[in-house]
Amino acid sequence: MPFWAPSSRRGGDLSMSRVEAPVTIRGYLMCVFAAFGGILFGYDSGYISPSDSEDAYNGYLYATWQKSLIVSILSAGTFFGALIAGSFADWIGRRATVILGCIVFSVGVALQVASTSVALLVPGRLIAGLGVGFVSAIIILYMSEVAPKAVRGAIVSGYQFFITVGLLLASVVDQSMKDNMTARSYRIPMAIQWVWAVILGVGLFLLPESPRYYVKKDRLDDAARALSTLRGQPVDSPYIKDELAELVANYRFEMEQMRAGWGDCFSGGWRPDGNLRRVVLGMAMQMMQQWTGVNFIFYYGTSFFQQVGLQNAFLIAMITTAVNVASTPISFWTIEKLGRRMLLIYGAIGMLLCEFIIAIVGTVDAGSKAAGYCLIIFTCFYIFFFASTWGPAAWVVIGEIFPLPIRAKGVALSTASNWFWNFVIGYITPYMVDKDKGNMGSKVFFVWGATCTLCVAFAYFLVPETKGLSLEQVDRMLAETTPRTSNKWVPHGLYADKAHEEKIAAKGPNSLDNEHLEHSRV
Repeated sequence: MPFWAPSSRRGGDLSMSRVEAPVTIRGYLMCVFAAFGGILFGYDSGYISPSDSEDAYNGYLYATWQKSLIVSILSAGTFFGALIAGSFADWIGRRATVILGCIVFSVGVALQVASTSVALLVPGRLIAGLGVGFVSAIIILYMSEVAPKAVRGAIVSGYQFFITVGLLLASVVDQSMKDNMTARSYRIPMAIQWVWAVILGVGLFLLPESPRYYVKKDRLDDAARALSTLRGQPVDSPYIKDELAELVANYRFEMEQMRAGWGDCFSGGWRPDGNLRRVVLGMAMQMMQQWTGVNFIFYYGTSFFQQVGLQNAFLIAMITTAVNVASTPISFWTIEKLGRRMLLIYGAIGMLLCEFIIAIVGTVDAGSKAAGYCLIIFTCFYIFFFASTWGPAAWVVIGEIFPLPIRAKGVALSTASNWFWNFVIGYITPYMVDKDKGNMGSKVFFVWGATCTLCVAFAYFLVPETKGLSLEQVDRMLAETTPRTSNKWVPHGLYADKAHEEKIAAKGPNSLDNEHLEHSRV
């Protein structure tokens, strides 16, 4: 493996490694570009952070219900967008669905820029949310399906990295416009969103469709060409032939066990390989990521810091966002070397310790300078733990655990869960912390500390280790192990070999099979 690739692999015989070509810089960068989609979510989430300053434009301050609605309505749109995208991805393709999401998002941005009141701003954010829902669900699916298995975790982690970049850019723009008391103060931050949609939508035209989508549609020649482009190998390369043969054999095996409808997402019960268990795992994973409480900082950090008496809350919010950006790239290496499961367990432990320290100090010594410093310092540590663990790892896992027939729908359901709980937390938080409502102050971190404690138990008992495996090998591993033993599993046997042997047995020992994909192993 090249020195620049933060790769992982598992044991197994030599034939296992021949199923996928070596990683090339060109193929790696092509997969990484798709992660740019995260910037839509990050920027759109970050720029809307409300302020409690009396210097607001025309002296206008949003009421609690208005702040709650404006911030959370994006997540409502993304919830429905993610669900709808699951069907579109199987119908028109992964790449086309993301491009369509960019178009819908652009319409929502136009409405927001044109708004002069909450009455138009809210529908604009709702429509933009639909577009972000398309992008957020399917970009994870697309990256998981096109990325080489040795670096898949690092590449999908890039999505979370671009979310953090979007949040940072939003903070910078907000900081630069905070003293501008004209309509430009909100129209410029809103209009900038359109740039990210154009870059992603146009760029995807230059990337190939997912070869697994082509296999699902039985367009095997197109699948071979897409693999050739992604892996940097000729179409007739043994690597391309072997990988495509494995994709086809695995998909045909899975289709013997299930169909590809929404109902199949809930079949199989709680068996290790049951679809219901995988869907519950994916949806719970995204729910727990939201209940770490990190979006409380990015959605309401500015107003919260003002409420607890910190000076220059905008600057503090920028610092926490910068920590988020700087910490996320650590996961590019650790997620492949240490694994998804390890990051989730120890990341949650780190977060809960920081959150309980903030809550205890802020309660015992409320309003003091020491409590203020504690809040800033341990919030930065808390964000560090999230950005380097749960932030990227939750997205990586949901892209890996579903079989191909229901993968688009499974990822869509998981992503919709993220947005549903994002909406819930975004909606209830003002009622928890506003001075005329719950006025919890630093005590709100007792809530996040308790939920992070649940995250530790969830990761330990329910999350399997998927590093270093192809998506097809993950499918077999889930059927043969429990989460706590999954790290010891190594690949054994290939679906293509099994299918080939069965076909020869059916035809007789003297038959020769010269079909396009049923070739002998090279």
